[in-house]
Amino acid sequence: MTVRWVLAGVLVFVAAACAPGGPAQSVPVQPPLYPPAVFAHRVSTTDVTVYWNCAQPEPGALYLDGVVQNTGAGEVRFVEVEIVSVDARDRTIASLRTAVPDVVIQTNQMSPFRLGLRTVGAEARIDLYYEYRVRSPFGMGVSRMSPERFRARDVCSESQHRVPKPQSDGIS
Repeated sequence: MTVRWVLAGVLVFVAAACAPGGPAQSVPVQPPLYPPAVFAHRVSTTDVTVYWNCAQPEPGALYLDGVVQNTGAGEVRFVEVEIVSVDARDRTIASLRTAVPDVVIQTNQMSPFRLGLRTVGAEARIDLYYEYRVRSPFGMGVSRMSPERFRARDVCSESQHRVPKPQSDGIS
């Protein structure tokens, strides 16, 4: 009988030692921000939507911060984005290209990018190129493993590629 009480005491002690201390606390989970709430510009294809903001923190510097979101049904792979500064004669002045960190982007998943470009003052506009490959889900449909390349012109314009903001219904 004594052995049972000793074993029971040891089990209670071990269980108490393993239990977390203090009252249970829930950690608030921040809901992911929906891109239109954060980004001013966007372009879309049937497979992806690219959202971005342009910033000029100092003279001669231009930054594009954004995300590529898979809005199609297949896996989007090997996404690359490029910004190109173009002069008034449509000639390239400078460009910068990068791949997004996620090699495979699943449906509704987003992958961020950031591009910084030195400007010289002769730029007439900044264009954004993006390319990717698509693999259809479950082997159904057509997989496009050769890259699709798209261009958005004048991506830092105050009037081009703007994300529509929700209309207020007047109810407060």
